[in-house]
Amino acid sequence: MLLFFQRIICVVATFFMMIYGTFAGTNFNDKTKDYKENVNSVEAYSNTMETAVPQTEIYNMIKNHFIAPLAEGKNEKKVLVIGYDGCRTDALTMLDNNASGGISYLLSTGADAQIAYCGGVNYPAINTQATSTAPGWCSILTGQWADVHGITDNGIEKSNDHLTILTTLVKDDVIDDSAFYISWNGHFNGENTTYIQEKNYVEASALDVTFLDAEDDNGTVSNAVADISSADCSDFIFTILEHTDHAGHDTGFSINNPDYQKAFADAEKDGRTIIDAVEARPTYETEDWLIIITTDHGGYNTGHGGMTLQERMTFIIAR
Repeated sequence: MLLFFQRIICVVATFFMMIYGTFAGTNFNDKTKDYKENVNSVEAYSNTMETAVPQTEIYNMIKNHFIAPLAEGKNEKKVLVIGYDGCRTDALTMLDNNASGGISYLLSTGADAQIAYCGGVNYPAINTQATSTAPGWCSILTGQWADVHGITDNGIEKSNDHLTILTTLVKDDVIDDSAFYISWNGHFNGENTTYIQEKNYVEASALDVTFLDAEDDNGTVSNAVADISSADCSDFIFTILEHTDHAGHDTGFSINNPDYQKAFADAEKDGRTIIDAVEARPTYETEDWLIIITTDHGGYNTGHGGMTLQERMTFIIAR
């Protein structure tokens, strides 16, 4: 019954957001038809919105990378995930041609790009969890949807019945250590935050899992780069940048919005800075790195959480 009402709320909220955006002029002519055409114009995507993969597949990609045999000439496995919070799938139409950004650089060096979906099921089925920050990242980090991990929306504490892959890989001795670098205070900074119980569990169990927050994206980048630049950096680093989500909430989730365009460019710049730190490691050539750039959800008008195609589609860039 609760799930039914949550779905109804999503439908109603999305409807009113669309009506408001049309009359208030905040949707930047963000028509679904144009959105589809923009996404379909991104040649880098190896699939379509109809064949989008679940964002939970990232969990499997990370796990499989760590348990697979080392390639010849490699002696250690590492994973870096960079999240562009609230980055729409059609944002890849704004990639520069000089491979100076994070995604553009990965694509120029052989990365695979896939369209994915959040919300529990692919569009046009009604989503079973809000297209919000906490459910999206939690689904990626646990490999499960909200019917299992329990995070249907923001402001809910995840139980330790379903630990994230950051913790389980260390707990099971698959890797030595992991780190989670963020600035949004809804992740683990107090009561009713998603991972506060897991953070407490990690500390009580003396597991080498770092939960570290910063004031802003600059701080998040600094924390990630400092770790990566250390002689024995964390085996698994998960970091989230807020540029696109902040711009979307402030003035609109749209590639026609100059503020959103700048936010994507800023995310790309920071993403490249973090990747450059990886490739600058003295031991990089003997390390087997999986690098992923992804997002938790898209957006429509100045919000997300609903069922529009613009909110539902995400992407996975992996090299």
